[in-house]
Amino acid sequence: MKRLLDSVWQRRGVSWIWDDEALYTVARPSEVLSLRELLQAGKNWPDDLPSNDGNTLVVAGLDACIDLLSPTDAETWLGDDLKAAVLSFQDAYSGEAALVFWLPSGQRRFHTDMATDAVRWRCAAPHSDQQVEFGRLIWGEARDYPQEIILADGAKPSGLFHLRIT
Repeated sequence: MKRLLDSVWQRRGVSWIWDDEALYTVARPSEVLSLRELLQAGKNWPDDLPSNDGNTLVVAGLDACIDLLSPTDAETWLGDDLKAAVLSFQDAYSGEAALVFWLPSGQRRFHTDMATDAVRWRCAAPHSDQQVEFGRLIWGEARDYPQEIILADGAKPSGLFHLRIT
C-alpha cells in the first residue's frame, strides 16, 4: 500500500483516521459531527464546513454503527447508505473538501492484505471471527488507493486516505 506524507487528506478526499494527533490536526472536538448528523446533512449540505478553515467535515460513530450490525447487514449498509453519503458529499463540494471519519480503534480493526491491498474491517463481538470487505464496498478495491496517512517520516500510519470514491 502506498504511503502519503502530505496534508492533502486534510483538505480533499475521504479519510479514515485513528490517530489522536491526526484528529487534532483537522478539528476541535466541538466540530466533530455524529454519523447521524452526517446522514442528515446529506439532504442539504452546508455551505461552510465546521473544521480546518471550512475545508473539512469530521465524523465520529462509524465504528459503533458497524459494530451494532451483523456483518451481512453492515456490508449492505456500508455499500448502500454510507457510500451514497460519501458520493453525495464529494458531489456537493466538487471534490474540494475533505470528509474524515474518526475511528479511534481503526488501527486494530482495519486489516490490509499485503498481496492484494484489500482492506477489511474486523467485526466486534459476537462476530469477532468475521470481517467486512470494507475496501470493496466503499472504494471498489481501486488499486491506486487507499494510501496510508503518515504524519511524519518514520511514523506509524495514522489512517487511510482515498482521493475520490467512484
